[in-house]
Amino acid sequence: MSLIKSISGIRGTIGGKPNDNLTPLVIVRFTAAYGTWIRENQSLSKKIVVGRDGRISGEMIRNLVISTLNGMGLDTIDLGLSTTPTVEIAVVEEKAAGGIIITASHNPKEWNALKLLNEKGEFISEKDGKWILDLASRDAFQFAPVEKLGLSFMNNSYLEKHIQRILEYPLVDRQAIQQRNFKVVVDTINSTGALFIPPLLRALGVEQITVLNEDVNGKFAHNPEPLPENLSALSAEVRKSGADLGIAVDPDVDRLCFVCEDGSMFGEEFTLVAVADFVLSRKPGNTVSNMSSTRALKEITIQHGGEYFPSAV
Repeated sequence: MSLIKSISGIRGTIGGKPNDNLTPLVIVRFTAAYGTWIRENQSLSKKIVVGRDGRISGEMIRNLVISTLNGMGLDTIDLGLSTTPTVEIAVVEEKAAGGIIITASHNPKEWNALKLLNEKGEFISEKDGKWILDLASRDAFQFAPVEKLGLSFMNNSYLEKHIQRILEYPLVDRQAIQQRNFKVVVDTINSTGALFIPPLLRALGVEQITVLNEDVNGKFAHNPEPLPENLSALSAEVRKSGADLGIAVDPDVDRLCFVCEDGSMFGEEFTLVAVADFVLSRKPGNTVSNMSSTRALKEITIQHGGEYFPSAV
């Protein structure tokens, strides 16, 4: 059995029997339960944003999700190939009632999943997740009559809008980045990072970019989790090309790993710490991270006069 139900969504492997794996019947059931939660709890809007990573099964699941939401009487804003952070931004921009991200994050290619968002572009709460899971287990939902079916709209502008938001962030110094003339190698693991990371780097003034695994076909060239043991090719290319930096992302681009100029790993657990150190030196405040994070974030926060808060995942 490869079907995992949780308060944040549902994930599993493609194919097989219903209720054992992530089959079309299971996808429709959980999408309908989420649509019912939207109708009963999010009355201000009936729009749902949908986006997916580059997995082989992504288009099939996208068709099922959008058709089911339309069948529930909800309109959909389809971003097509996108990233998890981009979908989260689009929910807020569109004043939508929620969003569904079709991705199994760093899991292998045979996996896929539905990540469920609320109207703030955040993952739904534990309470709401349990409500949806219970509804799905009982098939306690009702589809809309023909005159109230929802509509589907395509919007492929949000990758560009996301990049523009980054450029407008006060602590991003594009001129300094451009003047440094960085040489960067990126491993986009055959998914939507290939559509987002190189354009972002170019927008920041980086012109020397080498992209590994850039075909968006979902046939991941290696284990897609951006851990040191999976990034040997990236490290080798950084050393070979004399690059200043290596960047690895996971298939939905919400995981990030840096490789130093000598090919060594910067360490995923220290990325947040380094960013926090920079931000807090210019904009004092507090920080929060999950309980499995390094203590270094707490120490850096206190050093800058702030307070650190641990949180459950």
